[in-house]
Amino acid sequence: MKWVDVQVIAETLFDQKPSLDPMTLRFTDLRDKVMALDGFEDTVEHCNERVLEAIQMAWLEEFQDED
Repeated sequence: MKWVDVQVIAETLFDQKPSLDPMTLRFTDLRDKVMALDGFEDTVEHCNERVLEAIQMAWLEEFQDED
């Protein structure tokens, strides 16, 4: 996975923590969670606020669909 794999990252994060509301995470914590995922192979230099926001919104969609 790389930063551009927003949907896959969001689904993976949701699968790992289905009860965690992604809106409660700071971007720095979200970045660290993504970088710790098995199969994630990108650098922090390719990450920015726009990417993190896209991941957060995709994760939120998964989270809300579960309700």
